[in-house]
Amino acid sequence: MLDHPGERSLHQQATPRSGGVALVLGLLAGWGLATSLGGMKADELSVWMMSGVVVLAIVGAVDDRLDLSPLLRLVVQLLAALFLLAAGLIPDRLQLPGTALTLPCYLALGLTVLYVLWLTNLYNFMDGMDGFAGGMAVTGFGFMAWLGWQAGDGGFMLMSLMIAAAAGGFLVFNFPPARIFMGDAGAPVLGYLAAALSLQADRDGLFPLWVAVLIFSPFVVDASYTLMRRLLAGRKPWQAHREHVYQRLVQLGWSHRRTVLWAYLLMLGTGVSAVMALNRDPAVQWAVVAGWSSIYVAIIVWVGLREQRD
Repeated sequence: MLDHPGERSLHQQATPRSGGVALVLGLLAGWGLATSLGGMKADELSVWMMSGVVVLAIVGAVDDRLDLSPLLRLVVQLLAALFLLAAGLIPDRLQLPGTALTLPCYLALGLTVLYVLWLTNLYNFMDGMDGFAGGMAVTGFGFMAWLGWQAGDGGFMLMSLMIAAAAGGFLVFNFPPARIFMGDAGAPVLGYLAAALSLQADRDGLFPLWVAVLIFSPFVVDASYTLMRRLLAGRKPWQAHREHVYQRLVQLGWSHRRTVLWAYLLMLGTGVSAVMALNRDPAVQWAVVAGWSSIYVAIIVWVGLREQRD
């Protein structure tokens, strides 16, 4: 399974894109070993979650080979999202710094499905540069593991660590210049797991949902901003493109390695900020959110000005 250069890609030669298969197999092997040794419980949530992982990985691997339709992929992703609803991951309130908004049942169901679908797809959208998606997984799930440890939930910590470790093994071969890509067998799975674990953490009181969103905000902000930009311009969001901020930086002359290293710094910054802000006063938490919002706006404006100048 080869990824040939196209309208969306930044690479110049055909590269294998089966790395996600190894990532998922490593994760499943770790989960099976941990449950058999008693380090984790094979409870209803983990079974439903792993079922969603398997479904997404199988369909993603087929898509890497046969190029399935976007509608079929969306239906499969919806099925995986329903698995999480069946496991009870439906928040009844939206917790923000210093306050919590009660959600009616129908709104909670709808927002949960949208949240899972968006994280699943945005991770796939952002998997377009050497070392990028793998690095986000290592840092993002690494910080979630740290928060799980702080909260005293060993099972959550172990699951997060296994995802980070599987992504780290892949990253060895994907760091610029990449010898293998993740493909659709891996990227949607990582987005799905980010949604599942963040919903679990919110339900179990480990940390609120906004903390997880802040940790993964380098991907959330770029993908969401680019989607809105394309919609306002009248372009179809599912069409291949190179309009993400990180892709525009490469087209401005930044190397893959330089771009991804700066991205790693950004990921570490949001993760550290989220961990430090968790138990602070609401005013401090809002200040952290506002600060990172200002940083993202500044980055977007700076990239736009560079493009106009060039």
